[in-house]
Amino acid sequence: MHGIEAKMRLIAVDMDGTLVGPDGRVSERNLAAMKAAERSGVQVVVATGRRHCYAMRVLRGLGLREEDALISSNGTVTRTIGAKLLDRTLLPLETARWLCRHVDEFRNALVITFDKVGPDGEDARGALVVEDLAELNASIGKWMVANEPYIERVVPIEEALEGEAPIQMMLCGTVERMRRAEARLLEHPGVSAVGVTPLRKDELRRLENLGQAEGGITPQERASGAEAALHRTEYPERDLSIVDILPAGCSKGSALLRLAEGRGIMAEEILAIGDNWNDVSMLEVAGRAVLMGNAPDDLKAVAAERGWVIGLRHDEDGVAEAIEALIGSLGRVHS
Repeated sequence: MHGIEAKMRLIAVDMDGTLVGPDGRVSERNLAAMKAAERSGVQVVVATGRRHCYAMRVLRGLGLREEDALISSNGTVTRTIGAKLLDRTLLPLETARWLCRHVDEFRNALVITFDKVGPDGEDARGALVVEDLAELNASIGKWMVANEPYIERVVPIEEALEGEAPIQMMLCGTVERMRRAEARLLEHPGVSAVGVTPLRKDELRRLENLGQAEGGITPQERASGAEAALHRTEYPERDLSIVDILPAGCSKGSALLRLAEGRGIMAEEILAIGDNWNDVSMLEVAGRAVLMGNAPDDLKAVAAERGWVIGLRHDEDGVAEAIEALIGSLGRVHS
């Protein structure tokens, strides 16, 4: 592993396909590396597309510090491991309603997520709302079974949008169908593709400004009418794609920058490790980026262009390898 400098003060780690192995668990080596980093004075933040409750199914019991931050739902919510709310952005009800109409062809693949996390870190039923079960059971059956205690079926799904505002919406299906869903969503000028394609330099500057923006939205975005942002997580080998629809300005990158700023850490002092398209925003803003060896080939091509390190796979403890290299450089500096 080359190019990881000793000045890194914060490590942001994705979960699925990165920290979590194919067995759905965090390996002993990865966990040991995270704890070693913290003993070396480097903060470790988990940043995931999972909502808080679902992420804690894996992280609970690992001995992580209660005050450690967990960025969830691709950046819409940040809590501590101990479930203290630090930051949250809601998708306005009016926006969520027109999105339901806008993706009408795909509503059988739609899940709406609400933040119903209690003091114990657990969700309540109704945290996930669907209109149709069959299509989702076919595409993400294991996820549906695991989340059954939180799923509520509402027909029409718009009736779930009469009270509290959601934190995100999600479409799941085959890669080809979800690419069509993305195209349909992007027909609306209020929808931006933050985590679907790599960021241009002007988009990167905009994202960096989100660390200081109220509610995660810059004045420029508010003036342009931006209402929602797309983030893609793609698994070609499973012919599965997940398209998250978040409040405008929300991403792992923007949430990470706000968190870092609050802790007096600059973007160039962050090492980010991820494996998929929804990690692009944090890989872009971090001072150093490591893309996992199991990332999609088209994203690896982007990594080569951007100078990101391509590390080992998630079944080869790629996270530990990257962190150990950082700790080794810290040891050399202080020896």
